[in-house]
Amino acid sequence: MEVSSSLKLPSSLSSPSIVNLQGSSSSIYVKFSKYNTPLPKPFLQLDDRSRPLRDQQASHSLILRSYRNRVTAKSGSQGWDFGRFVKTLYFFNGPPSPLKFVSSVFEKLTNGSTEEPVKEMETTGIILVAGATGGVGRRVVDILRKKGLPVKALIVADITKENTLVPEKFKGVRKVINAVSVIVGPKEGDTPERQKYNQGVRFFEPEIKGDSPELVEYIGMKNLINAVRDGVGLENGKLIFGVGDNTFKDLPWGALDDVVMGGVSESNFLIDLTAGENGGPTGIFKGIVSTTNNGGFTSVRTKNFPEAENVSAYDGLELRLKGDGLRYKLIVRTSQDWDTVGYTASFDTSPGQWQSIRLPFSSLRPVFRARTVTDAPPFNASSIISLQLMFSKFEYDGKLNPTFKEGHFELPLSSIRAYIQEPVTPRFVHVGSAGVTRPERPGLDLSRQPPAVRLNKELDFILTYKLKGEDLIRDSGIPYAIVRPCALTEEPAGADLIFEQGDNITGKVSRDEVARICIAALESPSALNKTFEVKSTVPFSEPFTVDPENPPPEKDYNEYFKNLKDGITGKEALEQSAAAKSTALKRRRPYSACLVIELKLRHISVLLKKFV
Repeated sequence: MEVSSSLKLPSSLSSPSIVNLQGSSSSIYVKFSKYNTPLPKPFLQLDDRSRPLRDQQASHSLILRSYRNRVTAKSGSQGWDFGRFVKTLYFFNGPPSPLKFVSSVFEKLTNGSTEEPVKEMETTGIILVAGATGGVGRRVVDILRKKGLPVKALIVADITKENTLVPEKFKGVRKVINAVSVIVGPKEGDTPERQKYNQGVRFFEPEIKGDSPELVEYIGMKNLINAVRDGVGLENGKLIFGVGDNTFKDLPWGALDDVVMGGVSESNFLIDLTAGENGGPTGIFKGIVSTTNNGGFTSVRTKNFPEAENVSAYDGLELRLKGDGLRYKLIVRTSQDWDTVGYTASFDTSPGQWQSIRLPFSSLRPVFRARTVTDAPPFNASSIISLQLMFSKFEYDGKLNPTFKEGHFELPLSSIRAYIQEPVTPRFVHVGSAGVTRPERPGLDLSRQPPAVRLNKELDFILTYKLKGEDLIRDSGIPYAIVRPCALTEEPAGADLIFEQGDNITGKVSRDEVARICIAALESPSALNKTFEVKSTVPFSEPFTVDPENPPPEKDYNEYFKNLKDGITGKEALEQSAAAKSTALKRRRPYSACLVIELKLRHISVLLKKFV
């Protein structure tokens, strides 16, 4: 028997109903609460798309279970079910063309062994540098190349034009350093060597050159984030099946049991909206396994995905499930072919408790009919085509499952998601600017602020849009770090530094130093999701130089990162100011209302006196 969880339920049900499962002759019994209220809309039609969960689901009691043709296989009591075999064929392959399929699935599981080590899967990636021709960006590229790290400079594409950010330009990218910035230059022009620019904005009257701050700092940031999101990944992972982020993402599962090789074991996969953790929805892999007719395994497998699932930004797959003490397998396929290598990992479960099982991609073993394939290509996490859950007597290469037992089993599975291995480090490092929260901050002495703060409006709201761009990063879910340098100089790296948060400091810092800070942030868990300003301890009035024969030692930037705190951006001052204004306004309203009433009463009194 095979079962699909792509349920097609009516839009409104007020009494117990029988609902046929797509692709199956079995049915499910839908039992509602005593109030006979309709199903919550997110579950009226479960398909391969994510749908939002609603709070009202808690008020419904929905139980999905086998109703006819229940799973009743018992060891030694049944013969082979040819009808179930044909249905399995049809579910996964459409109208059967048995010749090729039968010749493959009836070939017995081999018990051969292998002595060659399994190839370890590759998970490394490229660092993309956006703004690679600028003062900070080109230094980042040079340092990465000297370190021998894989780097790609984003030069041909234009982040302000979404159609230039084609996927081919981001293939293999796992981390990003963004040094793109709107161009500010002297109104009166500059020398060919950009001497005025290199002195800093404080030495010339500035203007925007080229694209506007809105286009570069905001729209361009939005385009860049969208282009790299799949490559760099989300801190909370990527949902592939089940419950997550207030959504439920379903997949078309079907049974694939040992009936394909003459056995009688039987399983199915159901969606129960109330049997999950904390009363939420969950999938349930359940059935009865038997060794009759040389069988001994049950499984459920998804149909091939319409589009390959790309999880190359992540380090493995995490299953949230309620264990029963047995050992199961997860099989991941990267080919559209039916009978092909499956990248497989076994996992043990603890009885009676919800748990998270993490299976690193590096642990996936290429297996074909229970035999390790030593010359298989490395696992390709960018092209997942189908998933399969299995409970089997067999492990690999002639070994047996030590927890295997015949009879009934049940494995609730609430989600499968790709995860980033801890400790998580920033995947997107952005070079911003000190001062971005100051233009609207009350009580500032503008004479002591950098030119960009004083001239924010005249420079087309450059800092306003830089802050909006930062907010896009913070809201994206991508692991990030935002570096806000004070005035940039051409001085060498090496001076003592000050890292601050809250957007209050002024000063100068070397472009070379900022480039090194960005590269260090990519590897530091302490820099994760931090926003901070940086400057040199050397004042503007003193040039900083380095003796080439006796350069300063390289800094351990992680010592600076360790002192940074979460959630400090400098916007707190703006929010406090807004809250204070709102409170003051509320306090004035009762007085204003009383004053209006008092004036109206006086007016009425004057009118009455005229008529008395």
